[in-house]
Amino acid sequence: MKNTAVSNSPSIHTLGELIAAGYTPKSIKQELRDNLLARLKAKAPLFEGIIGYQDTVIPDLERAILSRHNINLLGLRGQAKTRIARLMVNLLDEWIPVVKDSELNDDPLQPLSRHARDLVAEKGNATPIEWMHRSERFAEKLATPDVSVADLIGDVDPIKAANMKLNYSDERVIHYGIIPRANRCIFVINELPDLQARIQVALFNILQEGDIQIRGFKLRLPLDIQFVFTANPEDYTNRGSIVTPLKDRIGSQILTHYPKDIETAKLITQQEARSRQDAAAVIHVPDAALSILEQIGFEARESEFIDAKSGVSARLSISAYENLISAAERRAILNGEAETMVRITDFAAVIPAITGKVEMVYEGEQEGAAGVAQHLIGKAIRTLFPTYFPSPEKLKKKTETSPYQPIIDWFGEGNTLDLTADMPARTYTAALSVVDGLDELVTKHYPAAEGMQKLFLMELVLHGLSEYSRLSRNSLNSGARFGDLMGSMLGGE
Repeated sequence: MKNTAVSNSPSIHTLGELIAAGYTPKSIKQELRDNLLARLKAKAPLFEGIIGYQDTVIPDLERAILSRHNINLLGLRGQAKTRIARLMVNLLDEWIPVVKDSELNDDPLQPLSRHARDLVAEKGNATPIEWMHRSERFAEKLATPDVSVADLIGDVDPIKAANMKLNYSDERVIHYGIIPRANRCIFVINELPDLQARIQVALFNILQEGDIQIRGFKLRLPLDIQFVFTANPEDYTNRGSIVTPLKDRIGSQILTHYPKDIETAKLITQQEARSRQDAAAVIHVPDAALSILEQIGFEARESEFIDAKSGVSARLSISAYENLISAAERRAILNGEAETMVRITDFAAVIPAITGKVEMVYEGEQEGAAGVAQHLIGKAIRTLFPTYFPSPEKLKKKTETSPYQPIIDWFGEGNTLDLTADMPARTYTAALSVVDGLDELVTKHYPAAEGMQKLFLMELVLHGLSEYSRLSRNSLNSGARFGDLMGSMLGGE
């Protein structure tokens, strides 16, 4: 394998120089263990960019590495399983020596391939050495039903046999699969249950004994590989399963999970979403908008319309956030405004980000994808509204006048309010300002809020009251119309 960063590699080029330098072979599992121990002792950061797993997944992963185990990361979609596997590369030594031009990344002192053995036998201490950077020591395969044993392990190559005039019993006619070529590397198989059972069986020897078998060859290759598998629990029943003997040979199975709270979810979304710094206008995003956005994902994971076994990926929140920013940016450009703030009406723009990322049960299919998405947005607002303003639900049980009464009375007089997605800032401000009691309510609870921040909270009150059935809300082509609940029920506006 050619090295892409030879200029920075150690200045040793022959086997003799390597031996003189005191090099001793080390297995990849020992390499990971030693480097992890050094990081732990130095309290150096581990698995940077992985948020929310500090007290759960990461400690389990560290214990598995210290135990020199092959690992299966088991969890629903969008739980950073593949990212964790890729970050394990950072625990490898920066450089390792390999026999020049070897197919199997042969260790110069422990050559495996016929090419490397013959070269060492022929040249001895003059055997040429090249250096392999840790960034090259990662191989990955997505398990699909059409993956064959030849793809993973290898097969006889008749063209090679013909060109070299060798018979099929000669080791040199073997075309190695992706696993042997990942010798001394981290090898990841994603969605393991999707591999056919007979293909999973081909992994038994390599996991337990560390060797492979190819078409009856009397060949033993003690490969040195750190295996990491990923799997979705849903696959055990819907598409396939991990055969029991294979599960038995995987040292540690680590369960991943979704963020346990909104603040953690926010950090993940902000880290992963494409930056809004290159937006054509300055986009302000209230913290309340970020909370509502993340709550949509939490509501989806509990929704009776959505298949909980399938999961709701963190990618839902990431894509929804990007759509939310784009909706505000589009409005600012259309209205010639240099800056704007995300509005509640902009949440209609996140519906396309929701509909493609959830698997619905029968009831959800009946409701329709867009209807379910709109339902989730409404539930998120309803759930979080009491954290910003008094709960209308609790006020029903009290005798004192509701703080929302002036607002409700204004709509009860027959007034309506239209808020559309592309409404200019001046029109938006004027529309919210005419509602009796709305400005006063927000000022009472948030005296420091002003400008766009205050307008967002004013709109939040209207949406919250509609979710608690204190006001009616009817969909417009690109927004919502608020009105008196009773008038709406009787067929009026």
